Amino acid sequence: MENTESNNTLGLNTLSSSGTTKNKKRVGRGIGSGTGKTAGRGHKGQKSRSGGSIARGFEGGQMPLQQRVPKFGFSSRVNRFTKDVNLKDISAMTDVSLDSLKANRIVSKATKKVKIFGIHEMVQPMTVSGVHVTRGAKESIEKAGGTVAAIIARPVKEKFVKTSKKVSEKPAKQAEEATAE
Repeated sequence: MENTESNNTLGLNTLSSSGTTKNKKRVGRGIGSGTGKTAGRGHKGQKSRSGGSIARGFEGGQMPLQQRVPKFGFSSRVNRFTKDVNLKDISAMTDVSLDSLKANRIVSKATKKVKIFGIHEMVQPMTVSGVHVTRGAKESIEKAGGTVAAIIARPVKEKFVKTSKKVSEKPAKQAEEATAE
């Protein structure tokens, strides 16, 4: 006599797949298929034709919703590489520069400019170099005995500087008038 319990056990090899998959709809294969002649597209009209697709968002010539709704917001391309750091987040550091902030993962590697802000009571002195600092943060750092190195501005190339002839002529005329009097 066979053990009936062993035949009824559930396993991957005993699962049946009947009814889990449907046959693919074969359109345009005659009347007997159920989707013959018009192939489920109905009679006439744009959607019944080949290539008769309607663009996403198209509203029949009416102004589409995405164009009617007012737009707002702006994302500056400069801000992608500029980050602000709160002074209390870096109060444990003794030497602060762009490289040290990147090394400690406070700012991302793509960052090119950093500005330290905030007023915080510092416990230990801090040396800041190559980083912009707000007035309040500078006072907090110097109060704790730290130093803030001034950032040297890069010189502007002459081809980007506009010079006006009118501006340079006016002071010369005023100087002549002053000497004549």
